[in-house]
Amino acid sequence: MSDNAIDVDSGTVYLVGSGPGDPDLLTVKAMRLLEAADVVLHDKLPGPEIIDMLPEDRREDVGKRAGGERTPQSEINERLVELAREGNAVVRLKGGDSFVFGRGGEEAEYLAAHDVPFEVVPAVTSAIAAPAVAGIPVTHRDHASSVSFVTGHEDPTKEESAVDWDALAATGGTIVVLMGVGRLPDYTDALLEAGMAPETPVALVERGTWPGQQVATGTLETIVDARDEAGISPPAITVIGDVAGTRESIVDFLRNDYGTAEDEA
Repeated sequence: MSDNAIDVDSGTVYLVGSGPGDPDLLTVKAMRLLEAADVVLHDKLPGPEIIDMLPEDRREDVGKRAGGERTPQSEINERLVELAREGNAVVRLKGGDSFVFGRGGEEAEYLAAHDVPFEVVPAVTSAIAAPAVAGIPVTHRDHASSVSFVTGHEDPTKEESAVDWDALAATGGTIVVLMGVGRLPDYTDALLEAGMAPETPVALVERGTWPGQQVATGTLETIVDARDEAGISPPAITVIGDVAGTRESIVDFLRNDYGTAEDEA
């Protein structure tokens, strides 16, 4: 235990965001809780370096299982309650911020419904951090005064979709899509059909702040080909809007430790 150890309460669940994946970007409180917790429930999104910091006897992987199956959210909820009632200090570790498409809100509601005390520990969301380390601001006084965050898990062609791509195309701001690599053709087509200009800049940032971070850029019309040429795969962030085009003017001077590979289109 470090000299900066934090006191934890037995029977409490800590909903902790790990940030975008670089251990140096963990908050001080998140690091202290990871050191002090009796057990940490995590999936793969915190990134390999952060997960490898956790002792094997104090961590449980509740992400993908063998054969590609995932641990159902209902099982994770039940496990959190079970561990807390056994008197453990439990960290539920999520990638990015647990309240930004991280199901932290669902877990908080379940814990409260089962009389389990919990604490929320915010983090830097990957939706902002991944573009930033690639040289892309999600807002810019000259290009975008608003930003919308949406999930790419939904199919924009289905009638019951909660994502209004027509409205997003009309906002004139930045659109940041999380978990949307596989459905990139669907929502780029939806935005084009909604009237967004084909030459609108788009960037994909794969594994932002992880070793082997990769970036692909193009336009609304060319980004699918750029994705395929670069071999971009999840987890990745999609940035749509004029801000994605500002990267070109600064990338030669941008420095980080993430081994960025470029693939421009």
